[in-house]
Amino acid sequence: MKPDLKSLNLDKLKKEFAEKIPRVSIPMTPKRWIALAVALLVIAAGLWWWLRPRPVPEVLPIVAVEPVDVEDVSIYGEYVGRIRAQQFVEIRARVEGYLERMLFAEGTYIKKGQTLFIIDPKLYRARVDKAKAQLNKAKAQALKAQRDLERIRPLYEQNAASQLDLDNAIASYESAAADVAVSEADLTQAEMTLSYTTVQSPVSGYISERSVDIGTLVGPSGKSLLATVVKSDTVRVDFSMTALDYLRSKARNVNLGQKDTTRKWNPYITVTLADGSQYPYQGLVDFADPQVDPNTGTFSVRAEMANPDYILLPGQFTKVKLLLDVRENAVVVPNQALVIEKGGAYIYVVRPDSIVEKRFVETGPEIADNKVVIERGLSPEEHIVVEGYHKLSHGIKVDPVAPIRDDEQSEPQPTEE
Repeated sequence: MKPDLKSLNLDKLKKEFAEKIPRVSIPMTPKRWIALAVALLVIAAGLWWWLRPRPVPEVLPIVAVEPVDVEDVSIYGEYVGRIRAQQFVEIRARVEGYLERMLFAEGTYIKKGQTLFIIDPKLYRARVDKAKAQLNKAKAQALKAQRDLERIRPLYEQNAASQLDLDNAIASYESAAADVAVSEADLTQAEMTLSYTTVQSPVSGYISERSVDIGTLVGPSGKSLLATVVKSDTVRVDFSMTALDYLRSKARNVNLGQKDTTRKWNPYITVTLADGSQYPYQGLVDFADPQVDPNTGTFSVRAEMANPDYILLPGQFTKVKLLLDVRENAVVVPNQALVIEKGGAYIYVVRPDSIVEKRFVETGPEIADNKVVIERGLSPEEHIVVEGYHKLSHGIKVDPVAPIRDDEQSEPQPTEE
């Protein structure tokens, strides 16, 4: 087997080159050892810094926070009310007779003093004529008695007539004058009775259908109710309140049914119509019963309300909303920020250092816009959690942000073209 010439030549060249290069030895002094140690330490420190475990950043719970509101709060009570006409007048026959005519259209608006019915007047006109005749007779007798007295008095003064003759003349004159007064009264009574045969409306308003037919005998001994007139351009709303409502109003110095000029407001009501809409006019409470019904534990309250378009009908039931009180500068929070449990109601308050505090509060009445009044436990300058409180506990730190409003959510987002 022949040796590899290329490998033999390469080894020979390496050996010759190594013999020609001199060997150099560097002595290791203490300084060099120190420098080497420092270099190794720097390398080790760099490797540790590069390969050290990174700290995990703390993730704070994000909650929606808003400041506590202070506003004037109106406190309302809701009740069931009944509409009543301001005047409800029954038209009745005051004299007996046959009903001859009806001079109105049923269900229409009539004016005060308008003639409605005519009752047969012949009998009562005859009584007037008789009373006039009696009056004329009495006046004639009184005139004769006066002339007799005027003749007797001079004769008595001349001793030509006795005292008895003078006394008889005076008595006859006074009796005749009294008969004249009686006859005049009888005539006045007869004329008034005759006027009752013409039945007129005592008020303006809408009239009902007639209660009797033409030709019916009406009067005190028969059917006296002829029709009904309702004046409802102003109506009254009757409703009942509990004794507890009364005590609460007295605690706030609110006297229902009485106007108080020291307040900026007075108790008024609004009513809800059958279609769910709110009646545009308000009514002022003008009466409150001074006693409580022992059977129901309530007392009656009345309010007067304008009804120019006759939308409210007497006898109609409606929902009444009464202004009971106005709380000025009341602390108000959203209902969603309140947490209720067996121990009471509490709210998470965010301190300036972003630490939350579980604060128990005393709640008051609920108001519009899903808000509730806080009686005790909160100050106006504090901030509360309104969203995200389910992931909180007392004393933890949070990341507070402003809540997203409904109008912000409904704004259209810009689109990229």
